Amino acid sequence: MMLACFPQGEEPFAPPEAAQRVLLYGRAGEGVASAGAAIHDAVLRSRFAPPAQAWDLLSIALSVLTADFIKLRSTSSDGWTRQFDLVIAVSDPATWRAAASALEELLGFLTTDVWRFRFVGSNGIPAVQEPVWPDQESVVLLSGGVDSLIGGIDRVSHGDRPIAVSHVVRGDKEKQAFFAGRIGGGLNHIQLNPNIEVPGEREQSQRARSFMFIALGVLAATSLAAYHDGATIPLYLCENGFIALNPPLTPIRIGSLSTRTAHPFYLQAMENLLLSVGLRVELRNPYRVQTKGEMMTGCAEQRLLQETAHTATSCGKFKRHGYKHCGRCVPCQVRRAAFLHWGYPDMTEYVYANLGTNDAEHAGYNDVRAVAAAIEDARRNGLEGWLGPSLAKCEPTDRAPFRDMVERGLAELSELHRYYNVQ
Repeated sequence: MMLACFPQGEEPFAPPEAAQRVLLYGRAGEGVASAGAAIHDAVLRSRFAPPAQAWDLLSIALSVLTADFIKLRSTSSDGWTRQFDLVIAVSDPATWRAAASALEELLGFLTTDVWRFRFVGSNGIPAVQEPVWPDQESVVLLSGGVDSLIGGIDRVSHGDRPIAVSHVVRGDKEKQAFFAGRIGGGLNHIQLNPNIEVPGEREQSQRARSFMFIALGVLAATSLAAYHDGATIPLYLCENGFIALNPPLTPIRIGSLSTRTAHPFYLQAMENLLLSVGLRVELRNPYRVQTKGEMMTGCAEQRLLQETAHTATSCGKFKRHGYKHCGRCVPCQVRRAAFLHWGYPDMTEYVYANLGTNDAEHAGYNDVRAVAAAIEDARRNGLEGWLGPSLAKCEPTDRAPFRDMVERGLAELSELHRYYNVQ
């Protein structure tokens, strides 16, 4: 599928008739997709002044996420893998042409789709009058989930005062603002909404969302006074190691069927891409070898976590269940296992509370069965046998710590299943 992506007010190339036109930083009419108008307006209101390369990265991320929405996986020959050909208008096409192969590879790993990028010139970078340079020296991504909540709390406890950046998602906007207001007496917080509009039905898998989230973080990081003065800015993407690595529970969950939002290989590839295009931003996940339960027990502000953790979002199907936790998807099981490990009551309302129910109505607990199968596979064949090639993309020096972390994460899930007598 071809997409032609260009800023509001200019069309620097004539797209083929078969191409889907995507209007960046504007609101398009019938048959034309659009993305980024609200981000453009929010940045201008804040008077942030990120450099052109950060805007270019955002234009690419908006184009990628629009493509991810617009092409249904069910229409692909294998029911999952898609092919995209994106022509994107950026301010520095030569730099991005040089980085295209690396971009295609990292997005291929993230989404298991086939990507091809071509770049053309554009003058569509917003001009900011009387820019403001925030004095924070780092950025933390605040999603509305437990892990990013802990990440923000711990950053402040370590003497850092990060700027918090949120990718607005329906159902999480209010809690993002609530968490930012509670952490450290209140963080400087910016919420950005891609506002992607596409004609027709939307694909729901959204494997490219983390690429968008990082691009928003980079936009904020490169607007800081410290960056303007030549510093490299830490960008904290906080995710427990088990979900970040997300080893396939069963042999049929290979590739991006298991999400790779914060996979260490992806984050390293993304950081390398940023450096290659001149963006001095360092991606950090301080919890890459910690389980979610360990994150909760180790959080620096236990009282604040006790008051807020149950309101955070973890569910992979949150929207589908009326903005409630389903209780049985893999992220919900990891969450529930972490609460059990932590030892404090889990006050979350789950649609499917009893994981051990075994009757015709609840036979569709596919993720529960998958976790149970993984636990049994690891017990019978050893952890190495179950893991298989899951650590192959990790640096050799990281494999032992990751292996040990996965073992502890699987032990937390095993305790959850024993608690509910999952058969």
